[in-house]
Amino acid sequence: MKAAQITKYSKKFKVEVNDIPIPEISDNEVLVKVKAAAVNHLELLIATGSVKLIQDYKFPLVLGNELTGVIEKVGKNVHDFKAGDAIYSRLPLHKIGAFAEYAAISADAIGHLPANLDFVTGAAAPLTGLTAYQGLHEELAAKAGESVFITGGSGSFGQMAIPIAKSMGLKVIVSGSPQARERTMAAGADQYIDYTTENYWEQLRDLDYVMDTLGPSEFDHELAIIKAGGRLLSLRTGPNKRFAEGIGLSGWKLKLFTIAGAKYDYKAKKKNIQYHFIFVRSDGEQLKKITKIIEDHGIVPAVDPTEFRIEDINEALHFVATGHPKGKVIIQF
Repeated sequence: MKAAQITKYSKKFKVEVNDIPIPEISDNEVLVKVKAAAVNHLELLIATGSVKLIQDYKFPLVLGNELTGVIEKVGKNVHDFKAGDAIYSRLPLHKIGAFAEYAAISADAIGHLPANLDFVTGAAAPLTGLTAYQGLHEELAAKAGESVFITGGSGSFGQMAIPIAKSMGLKVIVSGSPQARERTMAAGADQYIDYTTENYWEQLRDLDYVMDTLGPSEFDHELAIIKAGGRLLSLRTGPNKRFAEGIGLSGWKLKLFTIAGAKYDYKAKKKNIQYHFIFVRSDGEQLKKITKIIEDHGIVPAVDPTEFRIEDINEALHFVATGHPKGKVIIQF
């Protein structure tokens, strides 16, 4: 089968498309014939070695974190799926490999493809959906009647996070571009702040939670609008001690993350706010719940119209890194 691999971490990595054997499956895995795989910034972080302290890989490494496909074979301990099922998945972090014609995936990391999505749009859903779900339910532990502000939430993350937050009974405020206002309000947002004409830190106060998609430059502004006892969750700013302990790091790695996140923890603690960082994991049970939300709300993730095949993987990664995709970039098989 064809697979897109790297042989080492490098700031100037080059992906090679090689012929490798179709993987064997264990008793708890399924063999999936891949139909589409999404290209994310996460691939760039992995290939450059930026996340090797969180997850270090053996080489050669097949890249790719989320996919759709059709099950060809199931292990003997797998009972909820059968050959012929259309599935989608955020692959387990320790065993990625979506950029290949076949993938062996643990059955507890897959979900049935939502009925309203095809293989291409479905490939854009699991990573974002799980990030929003885990962020709201686990990291923020948000409760009905509380308020959440999503900075830069008019993109693909907000498209999934807004209906999940609304299903939990939250008040949802979003900032984004003027072009995305109508779409974002239609997704269920209660308030929209146009970042080209308004500063959200001058408009908002005493919120329970902020979900940050923009990174360190917004940290102080975000802290300013959260009430004491609230929480700030970032997808971009960087890991801290709480994150390291949560994923079970110890020794020098724990110390390193403690130091790296110290200035953010210090600023947050001064205002009696908790700072959280998230690195999303696979979870098939959560995908079931996300599937229902996608189907109930008719969510169709935005996908960039540029068509890429596995042979175009380097161009697709470059597009994600430097271009302005109009949605998720997808490799089609």
